[in-house]
Amino acid sequence: MMDPTNGNDLAQHYTASMNPERIADAFRLLDEAVARGDTPGAVAAIGRGGAIQTMHACGSAHMAASGGEAVLPIRSDTIFDCASLTKVVALLPLILLLIERGRLRLGDPVKQYIPAFDSEGKGAVTVKQLLTHTSGLIAHTNLYSHGWSPEEIKAHIFAMPLDYEPGTKVVYSDLGYITLGEIVQTLLEERLDTAARRYVFEPLGMNDTFYVPAADRLPRIAATEYSQELGRHKWGEVHDENAGALEGISGHAGLFSTAADLAKYAAMWLAKGRIGDKGRLLSRASVEAATRTQTGNLPANRGLGWVLKGDSMDASGDLMSPATFGHTGFTGTSLTIDPAEGTFAILLTNRVYYGRERSVVRLRHLFHNAIAAACSE
Repeated sequence: MMDPTNGNDLAQHYTASMNPERIADAFRLLDEAVARGDTPGAVAAIGRGGAIQTMHACGSAHMAASGGEAVLPIRSDTIFDCASLTKVVALLPLILLLIERGRLRLGDPVKQYIPAFDSEGKGAVTVKQLLTHTSGLIAHTNLYSHGWSPEEIKAHIFAMPLDYEPGTKVVYSDLGYITLGEIVQTLLEERLDTAARRYVFEPLGMNDTFYVPAADRLPRIAATEYSQELGRHKWGEVHDENAGALEGISGHAGLFSTAADLAKYAAMWLAKGRIGDKGRLLSRASVEAATRTQTGNLPANRGLGWVLKGDSMDASGDLMSPATFGHTGFTGTSLTIDPAEGTFAILLTNRVYYGRERSVVRLRHLFHNAIAAACSE
């Protein structure tokens, strides 16, 4: 098995149960995507048996102003802006822990924890509806260009009218996860970043996972999109503008991490909440509830936070099992877990470096197909 902390040590290590030709196919897809200009760089980690079996890194974390040679090559330990992976890696486990400790119910109305939310017909909206994107809140709005403070931004969300009747459809909403972050902070009486570190990242040994990177982390961070306002690419600051207006700390975006740290998180889910021989982070009951369908008869397949196999936003490709769950991030990141095969696949890219029109959607599906083939020997 591979030690993912050895910088650019990208020697490929395979177990007997993984097909090396298919793994090579998966990694070739990443090399080709970089050569094509779909993304400047990528890091992939493939895991089985609760540990990384092989990794691959290619391309650039940052480039010269002329767009030519790499100023900062991608390494296996490069830190990426995870974007919406924040929803399932930071926010979701905190919500589940609050449920386990008797502080919260899925069916509780949001107004029970945020009285200001009880306006414009939102009084019956529940915590579960926020988690499953069925709350009636709009998908997205500009919260960053008004000069509002974080408290003013949240007050604006809490005062917004609903866009549709709650529970009648799935509309992926960052606003719902900003609201969930406020619930977590209210119940734990500490900021979301410190709570995530205390209750999730430290127990799992995720030492390279955090909000608001310190300046000394910059040489390891992949840059993202060019900012006209800054006159340079964003590098070490959150890509998502609304998260930036929330001082980089939110339930919907803002988290930075590495493939190795996300592998530790994935392994915990594969182990039904256990952390190796160190005990549990989550109960088996929480893991099973979060990864089974929670959207009823709606034309969607959502768990609690997680995107399940067959949902319109499922990025797992054609070959992974029906038990597969995962999530993606706008910057070009994804985390996919197949408990039937005991595998996980992490793909981190900085595709927005070239602009938001660059896509890795097809790449994700092709990559996961190759991984599924490799792991079904």
